[in-house]
Amino acid sequence: MTRTSYLEQSPRGTAAQRGVVVRDLVKVYGAGDNAVTVLDGVTFAFRHRSVTAVMGPSGSGKSTLLHCAAGLDRPTSGSVSIDGTELTTVDEAALTRLRRDRLGFVFQSYNLVPTLTVRQNVTLPAELAGRRVAESAVEGVLARLGLGAHTDVRPASLSGGQQQRVAIARALLAEPAVIFADEPTGALDSRAAAEVLGLLRDAVDAAGRTIVMVTHDPVAASIADAVVFFADGRVVDTLTRPTADAVAARMARLGAPVGGVR
Repeated sequence: MTRTSYLEQSPRGTAAQRGVVVRDLVKVYGAGDNAVTVLDGVTFAFRHRSVTAVMGPSGSGKSTLLHCAAGLDRPTSGSVSIDGTELTTVDEAALTRLRRDRLGFVFQSYNLVPTLTVRQNVTLPAELAGRRVAESAVEGVLARLGLGAHTDVRPASLSGGQQQRVAIARALLAEPAVIFADEPTGALDSRAAAEVLGLLRDAVDAAGRTIVMVTHDPVAASIADAVVFFADGRVVDTLTRPTADAVAARMARLGAPVGGVR
């Protein structure tokens, strides 16, 4: 499967457009003299069956965009649609069902259930959605992520990098239509990061997922179909068919530190 060649920065057409579409998105925290605008009129289409990397300096609005696009936070104004479903007009019950049934998440804080084993954590979202995960699928993903010997231990016994891999396995095994990932390789060494990035790329190329990934790492961004660059709550640049060197050069222009895996 070939990579998508472009992203549509000013989405047109009906609400039935596939992928994740944000229009005129504004997010303000606080009020009056204390008001801080974190997202300032963002309009962008994250294309269906593609990986989009979101990059920019610290405080540029990347994680807030991810949370609003995933229905984890309500924007102050503007709209978000996922595969034609308008998130900003549905009630909380419908939004909860959509997140449970169609979305996957990889958080920087992992969000693992401490009382459950690795195996139980990675199958939990599918079970909550009423789906059974084949044991062979669980074993295959955990083995590829280097967690095969840790299936029956609890998160407290794992390193930060291992917990991050459990969170990634959980998102993949739930088979969501869209995966939102916040720094998915941030706690990983280069070998583990390469496995994770390969799994994410496979989730698009082989399984038709849509992935929106915040990252500071040009190598991670280079597996994407496109990169969108943020500064001061706005989209300031895009790059299609990215290479690590091209991404690093764009980040340098924004004055953002360029990170990487250990």
